[in-house]
Amino acid sequence: MGITSDEIAEIHPTLYHMAEHGSWPSIRKHGLLSTTALLDLYGINGDARMRVESQLRREMIPIKGPKEESAWIRDQRPMSDKKLANCLQDGMIPTDWYRLLNGKVFFWLTEARLETLLGAYSDRPQLVLEVDTAALLQRHGRRVFLTPMNTGCTSPMAFPRGLDSFLRPRDYPFEENRRKKGGKAKAIVELTVEYSVPDVAELTVRATHREFQNGHSVIQEVVHQRG
Repeated sequence: MGITSDEIAEIHPTLYHMAEHGSWPSIRKHGLLSTTALLDLYGINGDARMRVESQLRREMIPIKGPKEESAWIRDQRPMSDKKLANCLQDGMIPTDWYRLLNGKVFFWLTEARLETLLGAYSDRPQLVLEVDTAALLQRHGRRVFLTPMNTGCTSPMAFPRGLDSFLRPRDYPFEENRRKKGGKAKAIVELTVEYSVPDVAELTVRATHREFQNGHSVIQEVVHQRG
């Protein structure tokens, strides 16, 4: 039962995060922010916050801060309210699940998973961060949770999910998922950090703008490279 930070970093030395094209300056300034943290930063409250944080986002949503800073919050195209309601456990309803997801920063543990996401948003270029796993776990391990599924997707299969879908590494059934999924590299699907990663620029090995072409991503530009 469980997996250590050293074991995670050995299997997956790099974590991947996809963000909006051109957002590196903001990420460098503020860090990687969950949707909840971004709404806090921009002072978004009331009904406007509820629409973003507690409901399914069918389209990208632009927001503006008090100093006229602007940002885009990504849509949740792979989700279905109906499918989500049918697969939730522990008395949760879709609003609970959206709030749970919106409070986290998400990383993929394999480039194959990243490529799938890039393909889903192939209509426009994206920013990709390649993050040092060991360094992130050393600094933020107490706020890290793991999950064996794509928690922001209900298609084609809406896997059961609930309060125990995100577990701390020490509680994560790694061996069970290794057997189920066909290998240790597939045993963890998402690594999340609660609320934000404010120092992510220091942990990022490389940041690139990528475009999805002919079934795979192509690097357009390197916007950051750690020396």
